[in-house]
Amino acid sequence: MEYQAAKAKFLQEWGVLGSQWGINRTMAQIHALLLISPEPICVKEVMDELKISLGNANMNLRALMDWGLIYKVAIPGERKDFYEAEKDIWEVVKRIIKKRKERELEPVLKMLDEVSAAEGEGPEVQAFRKAIQDIRLFSGKADALMETLLKADSGWVNTFMKMVR
Repeated sequence: MEYQAAKAKFLQEWGVLGSQWGINRTMAQIHALLLISPEPICVKEVMDELKISLGNANMNLRALMDWGLIYKVAIPGERKDFYEAEKDIWEVVKRIIKKRKERELEPVLKMLDEVSAAEGEGPEVQAFRKAIQDIRLFSGKADALMETLLKADSGWVNTFMKMVR
């Protein structure tokens, strides 16, 4: 496959993956573009490559910085802002896990703790408590797993990946 076609396919597919991670397609495509770029790139290059507006580019670049997936880079002699992505894929995965945990899992755990103290008697209340308890148990284990992954270093992951191969 020719480089430009491969690059276009990667950007497109990373956008699809991003929407499954809970971020929009354009944000994921910008991340992909910065991830594969050997040098920091400016907003205009992002706009030209992805055929998006300045507002769309700026909004998604800010969001990517909030996730900790990209950084603003100062280039001596340049007045424009340049951006580069975190290139360590394990760090990228950890930051995505951390952000998703904060945005999705932690609010669910809080809500489950609140509703688990439902008062009342009867089979409906008992069934409700049992379901909430089971969901809370599973969610707690997912939270513990995510915490373990966030604390793991890349050496552990590399060793694990070698064992799996």
